[in-house]
Amino acid sequence: MNSSDTRKWWALGALSLSVLAVSLDGTILSVALPTLAGKLHASESDLQWFQSAYLLVLAAAMLPVGLLGDRIGRKKVMIGALALFGLGSVACAYSTGVGQFIGARVVLGVAGAGVIVMALSALTVLFTKEERPKAVGVWAAANFVAMPIGPILGGWLLSHYWWGWVFLINVPVVVIGVMATVALIPESRAPRPPDLDPLGILTSTAGLVSVTYGLIEAGQHGWGNPPAIALMMGGVAVVVAFVAWERRVTRRGAGTLVDLALFRSDSYTWGVILQAVGVMCMIGVLFTMPQFFQAVRGTDAMGSGVRLLPMVGGLILGAVPADKLARLIGAKLTVVLGFVLMAGGMALGATTHVGTGEAFIATWMAIFGVGLGLAMATASSAALVEIPEERSGVGAAVMQALNKIGGPLGAAVLGSLLSSAYRSRLDLAGLPTATAHEVKGSVFVGVQLAQQNGSSQLLDAVRTAFSHGMDVALLASAGVALVGALLALAFLPAGAKASDVAEEGERVQVG
Repeated sequence: MNSSDTRKWWALGALSLSVLAVSLDGTILSVALPTLAGKLHASESDLQWFQSAYLLVLAAAMLPVGLLGDRIGRKKVMIGALALFGLGSVACAYSTGVGQFIGARVVLGVAGAGVIVMALSALTVLFTKEERPKAVGVWAAANFVAMPIGPILGGWLLSHYWWGWVFLINVPVVVIGVMATVALIPESRAPRPPDLDPLGILTSTAGLVSVTYGLIEAGQHGWGNPPAIALMMGGVAVVVAFVAWERRVTRRGAGTLVDLALFRSDSYTWGVILQAVGVMCMIGVLFTMPQFFQAVRGTDAMGSGVRLLPMVGGLILGAVPADKLARLIGAKLTVVLGFVLMAGGMALGATTHVGTGEAFIATWMAIFGVGLGLAMATASSAALVEIPEERSGVGAAVMQALNKIGGPLGAAVLGSLLSSAYRSRLDLAGLPTATAHEVKGSVFVGVQLAQQNGSSQLLDAVRTAFSHGMDVALLASAGVALVGALLALAFLPAGAKASDVAEEGERVQVG
């Protein structure tokens, strides 16, 4: 390996570290919410906005940030986004009120979008099409390490130090990221700067925000909530209008926010869609298992993070060598195998009950993780090889925008299934109506009331009912994974090896 090759792999490490900081922020926040409620005198609604404000701005900023990178330089935008992320983290740590903290979360959302999109677009500049699958595998493995590290690190910091350190921990990572970006990543931009397309920016932003917010509301208040339905329908309508506008501008020969020519490639289109399906499946595990570990098994946030490690170990085991398997059997079959393993792992998980042993849970989570690593890394690679270097910013932004919608969609759908199944299995005979209503609303409230009253009968009922609800949600997630396998089998380019996909990408770009 020559010095140039070594340099770009070190650059990949720096990019992965930067994205890890952004991913950690979300997982650490979930652990810090109870502390923030007391320190900032935040209501339940305020706590929801701490997370929602970040997610909404993150989704809204993806496409504009990608366009900005293509216009003025991806390295410049990456450095600016990292610096802004550091400032936002400091602002979070030193917030004295709810308004200040939400404002700081908005800043972090904009900065996080810049870091994620520019890091992914840099892969298309640093690595050849043949190298990208391996690079994506490394990037994906590093990115998903945040899942268990966030609760473990956040729980440890909150137990031993001032609460602001859960945000200030980002600052040294940002400094390292900026230094590495300056030293290792070459500047790149589109040879012909794309037009600003203000109407495209406005409609894409409004549509993504509306759909994401509607999904968040549906996850919190149920699918029958009128505002949630209105937001989602309105958002979809605006996104349709955005696509129609982009087509019209393309026919006129003017510059567009999104290069619709990318979607002529089945590899790009279905790579992006299958990645979003994979995220939805992942939420099935991440949404249910920490609650199971804490409410049913009685662990703390840090303990539930430790119990996610088998899944992350499996993910790394699947993601890192995914490119080699794709060269051997083709991208299509690799993605199909990944989704089948995910479905099998979650189907096993759907047999979990209150007394299930730790070894069995670790085993099915590891199987799921291997499948997730194979499917996500290969689907991402299939899309990335199709992105022309000159539009890598927006091409990566489209991938990440759909990725971010997959999370709230999964949480809303699977959360509703879990809640419905949990309530249907509860036996609360003899409890006052108000108390029964509280228990039905939250498994944690049910556990707390049972422990306060010393009622082993209520505790068993709540834990058994939640385990049933979790099994239903995991079974539904397994069904989504099987749909992903069928979509990959039907629509990913038939028999494409890594080199074949790269050649096809070159033909699409030239055409």
